[in-house]
Amino acid sequence: MNPEIVFCDNHILVANKPAGLLTQPDDSGDDSLESFAKKWVKVKYNKPGNVFLHAVHRLDRPVSGLVLFARTSKALSRINAQSRNQEIQRTYTAEVEGILPLKEGKLDHYLIHGDHRAVVGKESDKDAKHARLTYVVTQFKQHSTVVTIELETGRYHQIRAQFSAIGHPIIDDRRYGAKGSGDAIHLNCSTLSFEHPVTKEVQKFDAPVLF
Repeated sequence: MNPEIVFCDNHILVANKPAGLLTQPDDSGDDSLESFAKKWVKVKYNKPGNVFLHAVHRLDRPVSGLVLFARTSKALSRINAQSRNQEIQRTYTAEVEGILPLKEGKLDHYLIHGDHRAVVGKESDKDAKHARLTYVVTQFKQHSTVVTIELETGRYHQIRAQFSAIGHPIIDDRRYGAKGSGDAIHLNCSTLSFEHPVTKEVQKFDAPVLF
């Protein structure tokens, strides 16, 4: 699966990131969704010089789904304000190992940002931050469960760490105890909804879930 530009106007760009691709460039020098989108804008609009494009949120490398970019500093400022006020809604779809005992639930943990992973701790631990999400089961398979997830907090590796903590790591998420490669895990940012920073109209986008 290749990156796909889902929507673009003068203020925002929404792209669909395949698993295994970085959201933003890092020291590895590997390709990233941001670099792909900048090249796309440069060609599409025949823009000379550098292209302004800034990711409003990131997805982990092995995660797929929708990413929102701002195309101007004004749009970035306004969308960041929405993000701080928790007005940007993202729904995730995940497939986890095993059969969850409940058809819906809420997970509460305290997470510590460790070395390339989130560690579950106690409320009293230094640097521990509260993490909460809700989930609804959409499908029971023979040895796994598909869920849709709403985040109430936005912690580092939150979904991955929390489902691992209850004994149901995300399929192929080897870093958090699952079997499999870990290069492309069964976690997808499948729905993105927010207020357009200029027109104020509600924007909603959906991505295909390929697992």
